[in-house]
Amino acid sequence: MSLLVLCLLMTLLLVIRVPIAFAFIGPSLAYLLTTDQSLGLALRLVAQSTASFPLLAVPLFILLGCLANHAGIADRLFDFALALLGRVRGSLGYVSVGVSVGFSWMSGSAVADAAALGKLQIPAMLRSGYSKRFALGVTGSASLIAPVMPPSIPAVIYAGLAAVSTGALFAASVVPALLMAVGLCIVVFFWVRRDDNIVRTEFSWVQVWATGRRVIAPLGAPVVILGGILGGFFTPTEAAAVGAAYMAVLGFAYRTLRLRDLPKLLTEAVLTTGSIMLIVASANLLGYIFAREQVPQRISELVLGLTTNGTVFLLLVLALSLILGTALDAIAVLTLTVPILLPLSVSFDVDPIALGVLMILSQMIGLLTPPVGTVIFVLQAIAQARMSEVFWGSLPFMVPLLLLCVGIIFWPDAILYLPRELGL
Repeated sequence: MSLLVLCLLMTLLLVIRVPIAFAFIGPSLAYLLTTDQSLGLALRLVAQSTASFPLLAVPLFILLGCLANHAGIADRLFDFALALLGRVRGSLGYVSVGVSVGFSWMSGSAVADAAALGKLQIPAMLRSGYSKRFALGVTGSASLIAPVMPPSIPAVIYAGLAAVSTGALFAASVVPALLMAVGLCIVVFFWVRRDDNIVRTEFSWVQVWATGRRVIAPLGAPVVILGGILGGFFTPTEAAAVGAAYMAVLGFAYRTLRLRDLPKLLTEAVLTTGSIMLIVASANLLGYIFAREQVPQRISELVLGLTTNGTVFLLLVLALSLILGTALDAIAVLTLTVPILLPLSVSFDVDPIALGVLMILSQMIGLLTPPVGTVIFVLQAIAQARMSEVFWGSLPFMVPLLLLCVGIIFWPDAILYLPRELGL
């Protein structure tokens, strides 16, 4: 069975909406059978791909996000941000970005962010006179901050694949995540500056104090998680466990979480973890086949034949990530491409941390691009909107995200400064 047939079969399965993991596993098993290889090899490869200590952080960070969502943390952050910015023109746009930044410290998933905040923010914006496209666009694009800002699930996956420090990758991701928020706020400013139909609320110090007190404890979560990791008190996996325990305590203290809710939350976390790990395992099996067919070597020869410049290499990586992101899940793309691109990055003297931040950020843009943009489907369900409304509403917000990717390519030291200063 040739590599071309394998790729055609996978493409066909993806086109007919077969889940990504099974679209990888089926043709891969067929390849092994037609090349007289043992299926026991496939079982070993699948098992080994998830037997990684850094990957233990994934289910714990997912559980942390589930607990934060159920504990009503998003509502508290939204109320506080609205109390601060209610009088500003386009306040709910800025609130959407600000709440996503706050919630991202507790959730490493854009889908979880869009689901939790979309139910709250989109109806509020529509009631206040914002257009539906704007509400969908700012909510969807702001949710992309969560997988970039630590704790980031894609960062944990990349760190495990590239054998780099998760803490260093987390530290390098902070500045890009904050710049994402600034860029999105600039788009909000230009979108709403001439819209006089938007309803604004009166500012009240009493309201600010009342809502501010309710977010003090939740904002302790990033201090515990990131402070513990960057301060060297515990590993990212241990930080995820501590963060989940901290959020559970808050949930019980606020009485928004009860013992009878735990089975449902654990089931949700297990299902999400299972889907991610199945993609990782299936992509690892496919990666073995690519390695056997010497695909990485051929791609290396092709790229080295095109350029010897590291900047051009990163521009090619950006283009590849954006293209693959329109058709594949971010975790699948990372698992497939990192083993190929990482050795190349060494040849071009590109820092693997900078490469990781660029790949994660560019992959997140794919969450808002059809046909596989997961965030699009979440917002469609929440707002009863068409795919075109979500995409066209998000398009202006993609401009600063793309500019940020280009900025990382030309000035990687800007994001590497923090991990270097921390000695990570």
